[in-house]
Amino acid sequence: MRSFTLLFSTIFLFASIITASSGDRHSTFTDCVSQCESKKCLPPTGPITLPLALRVTRWTCRDECRYVCMHSITDQAISAHEPVHQYYGKWPFWRFLGIQEPASVLFSLLNLWGHVHGFRRARRVIPKTHPMRKYYLGWGVVNVNAWIWSAVFHTRDMPSTEKLDYFSAGLAILYSLFYTAVRLFHLYTPLQQRLVISSKQSRPSTLDIWASLCILTYIIHVGYLSSLHRFDYTYNMAANLVIGILHNLLWITYSLPTPLTRPFPLRPSTYRPDHAYKAVTFAILTTMATTLELFDFPPWGRTIDAHALWHLSTAPIVLFWWRFLIDDALDEGWKAGKI
Repeated sequence: MRSFTLLFSTIFLFASIITASSGDRHSTFTDCVSQCESKKCLPPTGPITLPLALRVTRWTCRDECRYVCMHSITDQAISAHEPVHQYYGKWPFWRFLGIQEPASVLFSLLNLWGHVHGFRRARRVIPKTHPMRKYYLGWGVVNVNAWIWSAVFHTRDMPSTEKLDYFSAGLAILYSLFYTAVRLFHLYTPLQQRLVISSKQSRPSTLDIWASLCILTYIIHVGYLSSLHRFDYTYNMAANLVIGILHNLLWITYSLPTPLTRPFPLRPSTYRPDHAYKAVTFAILTTMATTLELFDFPPWGRTIDAHALWHLSTAPIVLFWWRFLIDDALDEGWKAGKI
């Protein structure tokens, strides 16, 4: 599920970064920061010693000045009933123990918990002999990693945490397409063939080629973005968009009783289990959740904005998709086929 939710997260997050922020360019803000730095960050009076929580989360004296000035100007704007501005691509949030966006961190951890819960249940109920078990569990591991870095990034937005978040998100999106193709095109190795294949030399299988292609794609993707002086948000957004759309389209075919796809090889091409509708429902739910990002607004109480609400809305969808994957693995259609 992280593939589709992270897809839209990156799209709108990138869009917010690409759009220039009016707040940090305003002379009132730059003058305030300059005066603050002169008093608190430069000799003979500075730099000041920040509280432990701020030092642990790597706030600097300059960051502190920006934070204080941002909220001072926002206080004045609210009092005068004037528009609240964004600063450095973000709305002004009240921090908590050094955490820049506490609500987004909390909701990222909620998504993380959903994946841990789904992973543990899948490991418990899906038979070890099931050909898709390791791929579904691998998807869980990749998503746990992605949501950890999402929480870290929302804790402190820095170049290093930004790249770790984006690269982890990209890996989750690409891995989702990988396991989806393995599942729907039956690239997994049936149990009865494993010993035969392992006992003799053979040409690379379709699975080997597909896995190598995905690995190479990811290496090139990360290498390209890492080599640039300025992060290419437009390219990253486009790459994630294409892969995410392909992922969703493939799973939608799972739901449709069409001869174009055959989810269970030894069943008729029109066979669809009772839970097949969940794939289409998933696509609808993620699209509906994403519309929250379209209604961007200053954070309520300087804590919860549209992006935080989006993270909150995806948490139950994570559990929904894990239930679908488990239902798929336990479906009767497999008994006549590949286990």
